[in-house]
Parts: sequence; structure tokens; C-alpha cells
Amino acid sequence: MRKKNMLILIAGPYRSGTNDDPELIQKNMDNLEAVALPIFEKGHIPMIGEWVALPLLRLAGSEKIGDAHWERIQYPVAHRLIEKCDAVFRIPGESKGADQDVAIAQSKGIPVYIDLNDIPHVK
Repeated sequence: MRKKNMLILIAGPYRSGTNDDPELIQKNMDNLEAVALPIFEKGHIPMIGEWVALPLLRLAGSEKIGDAHWERIQYPVAHRLIEKCDAVFRIPGESKGADQDVAIAQSKGIPVYIDLNDIPHVK
């Protein structure tokens, strides 16, 4: 039987621990994206909430992290994505948002992985 590929939300620090420093935020984004290719190579579709939220924030006219548009869009995007995802992959690092993502996934019975080796390969 052929295993089905999964849409996997990658959750981890984005804004956390950065004091809104753009270079540190980019480093966090790089860390999130670093696991996207390994997930893809296992036969799955990686997803990062910021890949959806950032263009929406620009379109909404957000001027800075934490403004009203940010609050209206940033976390709700991830929460809506979880509804469509088959799993969540939590990367290391302190993050209230990522912890919320994990809690939402667990409450819905969606698998949460913390080790790439535990994500199955699609045959």
C-alpha cells in the first residue's frame, strides 16, 4: 500500500527572542526553512505560516511587527493552516506561537513531530 504524503506545518520561533531585530527574525526564518527541504525530500509538502502570512501582511498595509494587522493575520494564518495540515513539525526554540500551534494540533489529534527521523518517508 502506498503511503500518502502529508502537508506538514513547520512550527518554531519566528519573532521570539528577537526583540523585533530584522536580522534575528531572518535567522529564525532561516531555521524554519532549513527543515523544509528535508521534509519535502521525504515525500511531503512543507508549510511555514509566514510563507502565507507575510504577503497578506504586506497587502493589508502592515507597517511593523505587532501592529493591528499583524495581530489580525499572523497567528490566525497558522491556526487556519493547522486545520488543513496532516502533521506539525516543531523545531527547537522558545516560541509561544509555536507552542500554541502544537497545542491546537494535539487537541485535534494531528500528529506532532519533533525529530525529522520520525517523519515517515512516502514510498
